Amino acid sequence: MAVKPILTEPNKLLRQISKPVEKVTKDEQKLMDDMLDTMYAANGIGLAAIQIGIAKRIIVMDISKNSEKKEPRYFVNPVIQNKDKIKSIYEEGCLSVPNQFAEIDRPSKCEVEYLDYYGDKKVLNAEGLLATCIQHEMDHLEGILFIDYLSKLKKSMIIKKLSKNKSNQIVI
Repeated sequence: MAVKPILTEPNKLLRQISKPVEKVTKDEQKLMDDMLDTMYAANGIGLAAIQIGIAKRIIVMDISKNSEKKEPRYFVNPVIQNKDKIKSIYEEGCLSVPNQFAEIDRPSKCEVEYLDYYGDKKVLNAEGLLATCIQHEMDHLEGILFIDYLSKLKKSMIIKKLSKNKSNQIVI
């Protein structure tokens, strides 16, 4: 298991649509393990494979608040079947848009069909933070970032800030 570098906006890879996984193999399981390690190391609660440069329809998450008792979740080829008409607003951030946060309005509940870590088909009825996290991470699979839901002005200010910070970074 390894911690991988996380791509940050602006990066064209983050805008590409991820491809479905044909079968969950040991390679996909290793990828999910690495993604989870990467997410935990970055203090995140969710990560899509594209965020580490791999265009596969895989997301991992752990919304447990207890660092002692981790509750990792794995979603391969997730598809949202139903979304609630009632919306909830959560302040969202993203490991690919560092240190930026905004309130985003999303359906408060969703039903997602997916393959788990072992390739078994599952259906999950999610609500609250879990539903928000699933929708946020699934947006990554479509090349969408949470900042795309903001006004043009707010979005451009964030991208400008990120571009400026990036030019000052030293990569080792």
